[in-house]
Parts: sequence; C-alpha cells; structure tokens
Amino acid sequence: MTDIYIAVVCSSNMNRSMEAHAFLVKKGFKVKSFGTGEKVKLPGASADRPNCYEFGVPYDDIYNDLLEKDKNYYTQNGLLHMVDRNRRIKPSPEKFQVSTERFDVIITCEERVYDQVIEWFGSRRSVYNQPVHVINIDIQDNHEEATIGAFLISDMVTKMAQSEDLDNDIDELL
Repeated sequence: MTDIYIAVVCSSNMNRSMEAHAFLVKKGFKVKSFGTGEKVKLPGASADRPNCYEFGVPYDDIYNDLLEKDKNYYTQNGLLHMVDRNRRIKPSPEKFQVSTERFDVIITCEERVYDQVIEWFGSRRSVYNQPVHVINIDIQDNHEEATIGAFLISDMVTKMAQSEDLDNDIDELL
C-alpha cells in the first residue's frame, strides 16, 4: 500500500503539521496538511495579543505582515523562518473542516485536534463509505518538538506504506 494518502493536522497549519508535511513530501509521500482552529494563531509581541489570520490568507501575506510588525522580534523567535518554510510548501494554511478529500490516514498533533477531527466526522454524512485511520501523536507546539514529531510521523508513515494490508496491520504497526 505504498500509495497511501496522508493528512497531518494541527490547530493552525503553521508549525507541527507543516513540519511533518515537509518531511513526508521529501520522502515522496502524498500528503496534505491542515488546521482545525477557528483562526490561524501565531504568538504576538505579548502573550495576550496573538497574531490572528483567517485560513486561506497566503503565507506570503502572513510573512510580510510579521516583517512589517517587528522584523527583529519575529526573526529571533523563529516565526519568519517557519512561515518562509511554509510558503515554499504550499500557498496558504488550510482548514481541515472544509476539505472534501479522502485520506487513508489522518495524523493529528494534539488530543484537542484529534477530538475536533472525530467530531467533524461524526457530524457529516459519509461520502466514500471507506475507513480512515485517525491517529494522534501529542506534539508540543514549539520548533524543536515539531521537528522530533515530524521524525516520528515520518517513521510511522514509512512503516505503514510498507504494509500490504494497512487495515489489518495497523494495530501492530502502532
């Protein structure tokens, strides 16, 4: 089953899901990444004032907005580097709940996001009548943990892709 279609989902489609997306693309996997939050949220200059954007706002626009607000601050905390990486992968953050694609495996990066994905599936009619494996790997939302999480996700997906019967083998693989 080497042609598995993977979705990686975090809250804002900025850090954890995009780091895993980048790793999986480099390994040749068919992958998309998403967020489940109401808005795309990035840390602001103070904890009580995050930078908020709508899903679909291009990463280029987010990058330029952060650049204008405080180039030094957002360079130091790594946000400009992260958004620059993202814009080389895809045009903009995408919201999971508006996707109509069918995935074989959906990997979430925190329990709350997992719950939102399961709730979304429970609230809609089945279109494809085929199983999807939804797996959660709790990853702290920082640069270092996102990289470690991406390695773990990449290893897991590599093992899944080697399976001839993922539905039957998934318990053992996990």
